Amino acid sequence: VRLVESGGGLVRPGGSLRLSCAASGFTFSRSSMCWVRQAPGKGLEWVSTIFTGGGSPLYAASVKGRFTISRDNAENRLYLQMNGLKPEDTALYYCAKDPAGFVRGQGTQVTVSS
Repeated sequence: VRLVESGGGLVRPGGSLRLSCAASGFTFSRSSMCWVRQAPGKGLEWVSTIFTGGGSPLYAASVKGRFTISRDNAENRLYLQMNGLKPEDTALYYCAKDPAGFVRGQGTQVTVSS
């Protein structure tokens, strides 16, 4: 299993970023996928899950209405569109195969600051 995140950066409050995750080494189209994050000095926090066979994605209350998870099974890619970013969204964001983040990539840093 290989998960490689990209798209992080420094953004001002209210700004947007789109994270991407390239997946390989497993059947991506048959796998539910997640985004998790880790803020400085804190544990892993589940952010969102997207399923394989349709159905609505799930979001943490802290990001619902601002973040949108999506996937491209033809390209084996997972995305996270983040709008209305807040300083408390600052974290290392991981693409993961499970909500607890046991199987995850190396992460991409998102910093929200003015």
